[in-house]
Amino acid sequence: MPELRIETLSLPIAPLGPPSPLPPLPGAGDDLHAEATVNVPGECFDLAYGRTPSVLPYSWQDGYGRDREPGELRVAVLENDRLRATIALDLGARLWSLVDKETGRELLYRNPVLQPANLALRNAWFSGGVEWNLGTTGHTPLTCAPMHAARVDTPDGPVLRVWEHERLREIPYQLDFALPEGSRFLYVHVRLVNTRDVDVPVYWWSNIAVPATPGARVIAPADGAYRFAYEGELSLIGAPVHDGLDYTYPDRAPHAADYFFRLEEGRRPWIAAVDASGTGLVQTSTARLTGRKLFVWGENPGGHRWQDWLTEPGSGRYLEIQAGLARTQLEHLPMPAGESWTWVEAYGAVEAEGAHGDWAAAREAVERDLRERLPVPALNVRLAEWDFDAVPGERLHTGSGWGALEEHRRRSRSEPVPELPGIPFAQDTIGPEQEDWLTLAWTGSLPEPDPAVPPVSHVAGPWNPLLVGGDWSMAYHRGIARAAAGDLDAAREEFRESAAVRPNAWALRALGHLDGDADAYLAAWELAPGVRQLAVETGEALLAAGRAPEAAALLAALPPDMAAHGRVTVTRIRAAIATGALEEAAALFAAGFDVPDLREGEISLDALWFELAERTVADALGTPVTDEVRAKARADFPLPARYDFRMIG
Repeated sequence: MPELRIETLSLPIAPLGPPSPLPPLPGAGDDLHAEATVNVPGECFDLAYGRTPSVLPYSWQDGYGRDREPGELRVAVLENDRLRATIALDLGARLWSLVDKETGRELLYRNPVLQPANLALRNAWFSGGVEWNLGTTGHTPLTCAPMHAARVDTPDGPVLRVWEHERLREIPYQLDFALPEGSRFLYVHVRLVNTRDVDVPVYWWSNIAVPATPGARVIAPADGAYRFAYEGELSLIGAPVHDGLDYTYPDRAPHAADYFFRLEEGRRPWIAAVDASGTGLVQTSTARLTGRKLFVWGENPGGHRWQDWLTEPGSGRYLEIQAGLARTQLEHLPMPAGESWTWVEAYGAVEAEGAHGDWAAAREAVERDLRERLPVPALNVRLAEWDFDAVPGERLHTGSGWGALEEHRRRSRSEPVPELPGIPFAQDTIGPEQEDWLTLAWTGSLPEPDPAVPPVSHVAGPWNPLLVGGDWSMAYHRGIARAAAGDLDAAREEFRESAAVRPNAWALRALGHLDGDADAYLAAWELAPGVRQLAVETGEALLAAGRAPEAAALLAALPPDMAAHGRVTVTRIRAAIATGALEEAAALFAAGFDVPDLREGEISLDALWFELAERTVADALGTPVTDEVRAKARADFPLPARYDFRMIG
């Protein structure tokens, strides 16, 4: 019989650390697709629809480092006679592992360590397994957050249900993991519920990491693909060859790129990644999940560096295949008010003799094996008969209190509370992040906090009507809510009011950020000199204002533990170059440092290295920086591998 149990997984872990006390105001950490251009004649793409100014009301998760220690993860293990699935309950219900017990083969890329890095909407992300991305373009805000989980007893045997309340879109959602007796596939039943009275832009992509073995190939029932790379253009190309390159073989890709397969209409949606022998993993779904994608890091030093950065160097590389609601990850779909969307995904092994033939033969090889293992009607029947409202039984794990708080907010305003017996938000889940907002919902006021202590959480959207009157704190939170809605002029007025009522670092920092005001930043720093993130932002604001000596002095006075952070070191190097202290900048590079939260696609390290090299060469020659100086600098001072994260070039 299938079995569901809770276990502890031991592995080296870099702890997530505390969230940032500085909220992610618009303009901070923008995603890489925001400025995409479209070059697809004859097809309409509305890339503006669904964009959010920031990830508010979430906080940044940037408190991690690069030091890993022995640690433990709490996981659920779902197992039948053929498959064993491991789900990380504290990490967005990531499908950590899927083992084919008949062959002993791991079907996913299983990371041997947990090392956060700055690739998600809230910063912290880690590679491996299957990630469930809901919210907006990028890795979900809940990828490094706990989920509610419970056991549901069904005719399939025990089912693991996980659920949460997603705050960007105010959408409750659930995933039901099932492994019936004898099944060769893990079934994941997904439900999204729009409980609001307006349409909501929805984004979903299931992100599947698989081993990047020599000769591996990715196959989908497609006649073309929408290509998007770091040049920022979306274009339509044929399949499987573009510019003489068969991009379905990831180990031939010179640079990082996204390939969104254009699935043929009326065909069953699926995607497979197979090794040189034709065996590997296949993912298929019911019809709603129409998008399929291949992402490659690229066979270049920067791409290899990123893969090593996310795991233990030498432990193997991976590639990503994905399944989503839309054609591409640059798009959102409108979900009507009050509607639920459901689908079923299936994950299992594939053995496709002929997978390395021509494109038509490779597709047919996978189709044939998939038809034998999982006929299309079986998946459709499963969806039609699945009881998403089955009441969960034994609680296995606890997520956040935001879903329970939303029910309080609705009741306090006499709004209907959705009846979702399958997605219960227990009142005992409300914790410190929600307590003040619970008070606001029922009393109309917030407890006045100490301005020296950073706010522990923020709200937006449906909370706006409750943010009236009050003290400096209420004005500050009104500013956050206005910023989350994209009304930056109104946000500035609220932040000014907050700082005028009672000077506080949080409103002053917000004004500094929105206005590029170095003096506002300095005033904030005087009130909160122990916040590392504020030191970096203040230094960067001073540099942008042409006040490099002040930036250098501020950073030089930081305590050792704060000064040792790689993000601080980058700003120190920038200040040293700007003040002509080239030897100091070179010494910081030579000492060696890492930037734990280096952003995917960020060019700060290589740009700084070559700027320093060019200045050094120019000073030695007594000339300005010219094209000849730049060429000599690159020849004389090649970029060390430690600092090479370049995704292109």
